Amino acid sequence: MTAYVPGITETDLKKVILALQQLAAGRSNAVGSVTLLPGVATTVVADMNCSAASTPILTAASPGAAVELGNGTIHVSAVTNGSFTLTHANSAAARTFLYALLG
Repeated sequence: MTAYVPGITETDLKKVILALQQLAAGRSNAVGSVTLLPGVATTVVADMNCSAASTPILTAASPGAAVELGNGTIHVSAVTNGSFTLTHANSAAARTFLYALLG
């Protein structure tokens, strides 16, 4: 659910209002999905909207991801400008998460 982002020199008031309406409706360009691959215990998620001050929020998008969250075997281990790192169980199955970046 992406939001329209007017350019810094935008003069069309309708476009600026559209962007504000979309933000108020909850749209964001700071969302995405990530699939944890089998056989690895860390995953780096590249996202240009991520900053070192961001807080990644995860939501399970597959049954295996729900189990991972329930077991408490996944956490955000690093956040930098342009990416965040997930440390998780080294599972034999792929797990998919949706995420939103705050801040």
